[in-house]
Amino acid sequence: MNLMQIHHIAIICSDKDAALDFYRDKLGFRVIRENYRAERDDWKIDLRLGDCELEIFIMKDHPARLSPEAYGLRHLAFRVDNVEETAAELEAKGIPCEPIRTDTYTGEKMTFFHDPDGLPLEIHE
Repeated sequence: MNLMQIHHIAIICSDKDAALDFYRDKLGFRVIRENYRAERDDWKIDLRLGDCELEIFIMKDHPARLSPEAYGLRHLAFRVDNVEETAAELEAKGIPCEPIRTDTYTGEKMTFFHDPDGLPLEIHE
């Protein structure tokens, strides 16, 4: 087996405009392609950040996320050079962050924020 790297991560969002405002406009992902899928009445939007792709599916009437502690994806984490500066930039864009804390095992600074559907996102030094 020769797994080389993660190709993409897929998430389901409820609102196209809110998702694009958040991931593209505020976090800086670049849209690669947007496709409306009439047979499913949804959108599949591919975005890129560095070498990683994020697929967002805009779907109507799906159940809300019950808890980030449920089985499945817990959160996405982004490496940053400076957690304080990045958290301040997020806050300036209207994205609240949790208090900055230190990772118990690595000693590195980290904090969490959430996307418009409540998916936890982390910044980590």
